[in-house]
Amino acid sequence: MRNEISQRHCESHFVELRARMGCGNPILKNQQFNYAKSRLPRRGQPQINASLLAITLYFGLSFPILKMIVQKYSKAGLAATVMRLTIMYIPRLNFLFFLLLNLQVCYSQKTSPLSKREGLVARKLYFSTSGSDNNDGTINHPFNSISKFNNLDFVAGDKIYFKGGETFNGSMFIDSTKSGTSKKNIEISSYGNGKAIINSGNLTAFLLYKTKFIQVNNLKFIGVGRKNGNTKDGVRIDNSDNISIKNIDVSGFQKSGLFIYSSSNIKATNVYAHENGAAGIAVDGAYSIKESNYNIYIDNCTAENNPGDPTNLNNHSGNGIVVGNCKKVMIEYCTATNNGWDMPRIGNGPVGIWAYEADSVIIQHCLSYRNKTSVGGADGGGFDFDGGVTNSIIQYCLSYENQGAGYSIFQYLYATPWYNNIFRFNISENDGSVSDSKAGVYIWNSSRDSNQFYNCFFYNNTIYNSKGFALTYSELSEHKNFSFYNNIFIGEDSLIRGIKGVDVFVGNDWWCLKNKLPGKIVGLNINLVFKNPGNAKITSAKQLNQFFNYQLPQSSLLKNKGINLYKQYKINNGGIDFLSKPIITNGIGACLN
Repeated sequence: MRNEISQRHCESHFVELRARMGCGNPILKNQQFNYAKSRLPRRGQPQINASLLAITLYFGLSFPILKMIVQKYSKAGLAATVMRLTIMYIPRLNFLFFLLLNLQVCYSQKTSPLSKREGLVARKLYFSTSGSDNNDGTINHPFNSISKFNNLDFVAGDKIYFKGGETFNGSMFIDSTKSGTSKKNIEISSYGNGKAIINSGNLTAFLLYKTKFIQVNNLKFIGVGRKNGNTKDGVRIDNSDNISIKNIDVSGFQKSGLFIYSSSNIKATNVYAHENGAAGIAVDGAYSIKESNYNIYIDNCTAENNPGDPTNLNNHSGNGIVVGNCKKVMIEYCTATNNGWDMPRIGNGPVGIWAYEADSVIIQHCLSYRNKTSVGGADGGGFDFDGGVTNSIIQYCLSYENQGAGYSIFQYLYATPWYNNIFRFNISENDGSVSDSKAGVYIWNSSRDSNQFYNCFFYNNTIYNSKGFALTYSELSEHKNFSFYNNIFIGEDSLIRGIKGVDVFVGNDWWCLKNKLPGKIVGLNINLVFKNPGNAKITSAKQLNQFFNYQLPQSSLLKNKGINLYKQYKINNGGIDFLSKPIITNGIGACLN
């Protein structure tokens, strides 16, 4: 993705939180009131007002003692003695008074709401549409509503179950008063057969705000649709820590299916995000602050048919998986397909899986295919390291039949510098036939400053394009220190479009499908007999280890015609190829064995 990065999450952040927390909403205000009542102590818990006790004892003891002293000695005319004894006893009573006050403070600290929760035994609580909110929440007497869920006072280790196959209407909410611990997470899941369905209508289905150690498993979240009234994210993790999202299905939201904002230590596994607007899965935070999100893991997720946000007329939408303003992110074994086709504008468009303003991102073993952009729009590609990405890697990935480039190498104006990024052991097949790249790989830089765009290492990739170019340089592509080693570039006719400048090309094989010589390009010119080029059919990243279409023949000359990257450039190549097989040191292309 190019040009401006959308600020809609940042701009609407506090507006949404105010709305979610009931500001101006009588229904949610009532829920807040009920929630406050639910914070009352549980039955049988002792309640002592020590301040009142201290005052009562003080006055209850001091006046009788003084009265006794006065009655005993005043009759004898011993006024001086009365005064002396009063002075002697009053300090002692004061000491007793302040001692009781201190005891009250200590007691109140030990019985604060957080401490009271930590001291209680964890429970299993059940919800069913056939239950009642007046029940005790056991499996035989379950609760009934999302409202009851929001009003409960959870403790570390609690497990909350919604009955599978049933639909619960409402918007779920957890905040800092309901956190688990590292050893005792709070778990929210389904029981019985299938996934419970949370139907939030026009609202966010589940907001986790300033909480930690929560697990959300095996649930289905639905909104009314990106064009039918929903204006929110599906599941939103906001300023939270140690959250696990697993085996969820999320659809029908105008913004992102799963949205992670300014959070850390987040795991999203087996998420199926589809039919949302802005993105299937998105990570965002304070703009250009890469530490906004830290240690994010996205695994075995699928982002499919997220067409675009109909209200966003200023920037891209319809992304599969997009991460920005983050550091230390892993995206692996994920699939993105058929996203972006209904972006409501012409201009910078969506991408299947990509990152911007991010550091230490690894995208690996992923599949991105048949993603789209709007008619006349840009992008619509497979993978992208965009503006401000640093120290990151895309490896062992397959991109095919995307309307935009398979692998985009972009830097946009006003982004922080882009540098030290690696693309290795990837495959692109017939990408870029619709949008402006017309190539498997596209290089673009709207900052027009090579000091903002440098140090790219592109090696052991296989780029096959029977409909266009292997590699395109935009007219705006100023950069420096870009190196291309041991790649296979196959194009329909001309292999490179644009001016490559002083980039380093060593150990590459170039081949034109129309049997033309590759012109002035330096390198090998060997025609390869691949097993099944141009016919990718797989639909899941789980199938990548069986994708043999571009495996080198056993007798191929390219198995030893490349360069030794470590010996010549001190480059550590990772040790395995696209098929996770051991690397041949001087091999060329993505599949060496």
